[in-house]
Amino acid sequence: MPTRLLIVEDDDRIRAAMRLGLEDEGYEIIEADRAETALSQMHARTPDVMIVDLMLGAVDGFTCIREVRKFSDVPIIVVSARADTHDIVAGLEAGADDYVTKPFQIKEISARLRALRRRATSAVMQPEEANPTDVVLDSGRDLVLSTAAGMVRLGGQQVSLTLTEFQLLSELAANPGIVLSRTTLLERVWDQGFFGDERLVDAHVRRLRTKVERDPANPELVVTVRGMGYRLDRR
Repeated sequence: MPTRLLIVEDDDRIRAAMRLGLEDEGYEIIEADRAETALSQMHARTPDVMIVDLMLGAVDGFTCIREVRKFSDVPIIVVSARADTHDIVAGLEAGADDYVTKPFQIKEISARLRALRRRATSAVMQPEEANPTDVVLDSGRDLVLSTAAGMVRLGGQQVSLTLTEFQLLSELAANPGIVLSRTTLLERVWDQGFFGDERLVDAHVRRLRTKVERDPANPELVVTVRGMGYRLDRR
């Protein structure tokens, strides 16, 4: 079955170019020129992956991503002509998994999509291969990571994490007490090496903290080690 890709882009020429290029890469393409149309299509049938432009019109890409994240963890790549750090980080913190700035090459988009699909496939296969033992991250709050079930529970209730957030937490939890650099996390979680953007890591750590920390402004679980990276401290 071909990978089902939803492209949300209001520029007809850019959307057509992406459709033609990515169809040649083997994707089944669905298109939307507005966030409202994309959300309606999402409710009808969830795609395997999404590409979302940030500047869409009345309902922008930030809002579109936040709405999608209320009911789906589908992998999302942001594309935007706005290369400003604030906009990129805002898109990631809204719930996107990766981003590409315009102008871009179809091969670059395709490579990012393949990396996301590999991670999604790995997550689906993981329950059969993983150690079924749950990892207690914070005993005082009953915060538990279950790699076998592919979920995190807080007080017995499932915590809603995106694929990227879950894999980021899993990678840190697999190395408790050990500092992992941003480059290492890019390689292991995003499948990107030295030239990956460290803002991906920082933005997702901030989002992750809002879901698993007692006080995200004063993290005790996912700790920043200045100048080095991040460390997970079980409690």
